[in-house]
Amino acid sequence: MLKHGILGLLNYGNMTGYEIREIFNQSLNFFWQAQSSQIYRELHTLEKSGWITMTTVEQSDKPNKNICAITESGKVELLRWLSTENIGMEIRQPMLMQVFFLGNRSREENILYFERLAEACEDYLASLSDVENSIAFFENEYQLKDQGLYWKMTADFGRRSLQMYIGWAKHCIEELENAK
Repeated sequence: MLKHGILGLLNYGNMTGYEIREIFNQSLNFFWQAQSSQIYRELHTLEKSGWITMTTVEQSDKPNKNICAITESGKVELLRWLSTENIGMEIRQPMLMQVFFLGNRSREENILYFERLAEACEDYLASLSDVENSIAFFENEYQLKDQGLYWKMTADFGRRSLQMYIGWAKHCIEELENAK
């Protein structure tokens, strides 16, 4: 999945690994996390697959940089992936596995667990407050007028998911308090 995220970013324009990482952290990171080492490792795999090219630009006052560009076969792969019918509704939720077994702890500890969960989701939700400005910036930076609508849909999903988690955590707190 990371490879397709990188191909998608490079489809907007040529970038260095650093630029990919920064854009990834400001956009895709809200729903798909990747470490810098994973991104750079994937770039080399994509190059070996022929889906991107890397051109080294020598710099006298800084380390050389590699400019990455998507190839035609990389665009074909991106479009193939975008055309797959697999919606990808993965049910794996480590948090839910943990919640399933919370009965092994005290109710007080578990109330605190759900309070922390709600607080973490509220903090994350607050961090999304500047998403509209980021979307506008990247639309301008890469002249991608039509892409912003889909980015806004993705951000909206993130907001709604976080609101659901907050409501669910508060409901769980109520259930635990009423069960006493």
